[in-house]
Amino acid sequence: MTYDVIIVGGGLAGLTSAIHLSKKGLSVLLIEKNDYPKHKVCGEYISNEVLPYLDALGFNPFDFGAKKIDYFTLSTAKSKSISTKLPFGGFGISRYCMDWELAKLAIQNGAEILQEKVIDIQFENNQFTVFTHEDKQFSSEIVIGSFGKRSNLDIQMNREFIQKPTPFLGIKAHYKGDFPDDAVALHNFDGGYCGISKVETNLVNVCYLTDYKAFKKHKNIEDFQKNVLSKNSHLKEIFESFEMTFENPLTISQVSFSSKQPVENHVLMCGDSAGMIHPLAGNGMSMAIRAAQMASMKVLKFKSKEIESRAELEKQYTQIWNQEFSSRLKSGHIIARLFRLGLFSELIMVFLKAFPFILPHVIKSTHGKPMKPEL
Repeated sequence: MTYDVIIVGGGLAGLTSAIHLSKKGLSVLLIEKNDYPKHKVCGEYISNEVLPYLDALGFNPFDFGAKKIDYFTLSTAKSKSISTKLPFGGFGISRYCMDWELAKLAIQNGAEILQEKVIDIQFENNQFTVFTHEDKQFSSEIVIGSFGKRSNLDIQMNREFIQKPTPFLGIKAHYKGDFPDDAVALHNFDGGYCGISKVETNLVNVCYLTDYKAFKKHKNIEDFQKNVLSKNSHLKEIFESFEMTFENPLTISQVSFSSKQPVENHVLMCGDSAGMIHPLAGNGMSMAIRAAQMASMKVLKFKSKEIESRAELEKQYTQIWNQEFSSRLKSGHIIARLFRLGLFSELIMVFLKAFPFILPHVIKSTHGKPMKPEL
C-alpha cells in the first residue's frame, strides 16, 4: 500500500506528526512496535511552551488530569538545594496516558496505526519502501523517523552516533508519596541525576539516569538506590518513605547523547531519533513535539510544491532543526558536565544561592519560546 507519509515510531514526535498531517488531509501510516497504552522511561515533565500547538492539534493535557507545575528544585549530590519559579511553567502527565490519548486522536483524524516492528527502510527512485517483521511492505514519498533513542534501524542506516560509547542507563517507576503537585525536582547523585514530579494519577514519577559502570558495581537497582542515590538526603527520603506501584522499575540501557543528524538516508528524524538533551536540563518531550511541528510543516510545503525538491526539503529541515535545538543541546551538555564535577558542582550551587536570579536564565537556555499554533 502507498501513503503520503509513513511515520516510523509512535512516541510523542511520531504521534503529533500523525495528527498534524492527517488533519491536513494527507494519508498517514504510523508504525509502532509496541501497543498503547504503555509506560516508558521518561521524566514526564513538559514545558508549557508546547501548549498552543497541542491546543491547535485538539489535545489539552489538563482534560486528562495533567498537573500544573510552576516550581523547580535543584540539588547537588551533597544535598545542597535551591528552588525557583519556572520561567514558563510546565505540566506533569504520564506517557502511559499522553501517548494513548494522542494515538486515539490520530486515528480520529484519519491516520492509520499499525503495531509492528520495522526492520528496514529502503529509498530508491525517489520513493521509500518500509518493511516490517510480518513481511509487509509499504510505500511513501516521505518517511519520518521517530523511533527513539536507539534502534536497530540506526544500525541498519549505519548512523555515526551508533559507533560511539553509550555509557548511560535510565531507570523509572511511579510511587505513592507526599510530593507537591506543582513542583518538579532534579536531584544529583554520584554518577547521575534523578527527576521527580507528579502525574495525572496523583502518583510520583521518579526517573533517573546513571553511568552504567557505576551501576554495575551494585547487586541490583534497590542496592544501587540505597547506597548511591540515597547519599543525597532528598532522594533518601523518597526511597525510604515512598511506595513503588510498579511491580519492577522500567529500565533502558545504551542511552547516548552523541550528536545525530536530523536527516539520514533521506528520512526526516524527529524527537530522540534526531537528538537528545540531557535529562538534567529537562525538556526533551517539548523538543520532540516542536520537532514534529517543524517536520510536518515542511512536509506539507513539499507536498504542495512550495518546496520544489527533496534536496531543498532536507536542507530546510536541517537548517530549522539546528537553529531551534543546537544551542539547547549544547547548554544541556555543559550543564550536565558541570554537575558531574563533584566539588565544583557544590561551588556552583553556592554561587546560585548567592545569585538566585541566574537560575531562571539557565533554565531558559534549555527551553524554547512558546510554540505558535501553526498547522
